[in-house]
Amino acid sequence: MGFWGYFVVGKNAGPLSELDALAEVRQDLALYDERAGGWQVWERPSEPEVGDMGALARGVCRDTGAPALFAFVMGSDCVVIEAASPEGGSWFACLGRQAMAEYLKADGLLLEDLFLSAEDAAEKAVAWAAEAGRTVELEPLTTVLKAEADPLAEELFGYFLDVLGLERRQ
Repeated sequence: MGFWGYFVVGKNAGPLSELDALAEVRQDLALYDERAGGWQVWERPSEPEVGDMGALARGVCRDTGAPALFAFVMGSDCVVIEAASPEGGSWFACLGRQAMAEYLKADGLLLEDLFLSAEDAAEKAVAWAAEAGRTVELEPLTTVLKAEADPLAEELFGYFLDVLGLERRQ
């Protein structure tokens, strides 16, 4: 069984873990990665039930005034992404679509019941990146949103952040 947990991504002068929006989960958050330009990635191992990711993403966005992402990793197989931005609102996507479809099948659901298509999610991601001050291309985002985790969904999420314009620090 792989990793179950989530990542919080946002831009802030201080630690994201100190934001009011994350007060209920702050004790379990750990800094996972720092990206260029003040972007931070925080990790929280968790059981599958994580509550309302969308409310947390919107809260981080509200507290920082910048776009934010939440990503819930399911057994290192696939990732649920909820993104929020001040102007663009929020949207859902997933990474590892085939694996996600298998998880959803157990509940009688289809990918289309919960998530944007890879193409539609990529368009939303381009707009999200623009609000984050990044200019990114549609095609690489579509490609990563169609990719399967090989071998770990956490690595695929890291690559998603790369093509979203949140460069790794040197």
